[in-house]
Amino acid sequence: MTEKTEFLDAPPESAALTEYDRTHTILYMRLLDAADDGADWREVVSVLFKINPAVDPERARRIHDTHLARARWMTEHGYRQLLSGAPH
Repeated sequence: MTEKTEFLDAPPESAALTEYDRTHTILYMRLLDAADDGADWREVVSVLFKINPAVDPERARRIHDTHLARARWMTEHGYRQLLSGAPH
């Protein structure tokens, strides 16, 4: 299984699990791991999103923060839909 590397500046906002969420589940897990480890967001963006935060720090921070927020949403709500096999 290969990890999808294409991403939006912010994941879709939805109360339901989206195809984007399904595609980026591994990315979300890596973001959560990095946050738990106390990793600097700039390093995380550089490694996971292949973005240089020095070039566009506002965009880099927005991408990191919105994806991390969605990853946290997945741990509270989205995982139930994922595990139940909710339709795409």
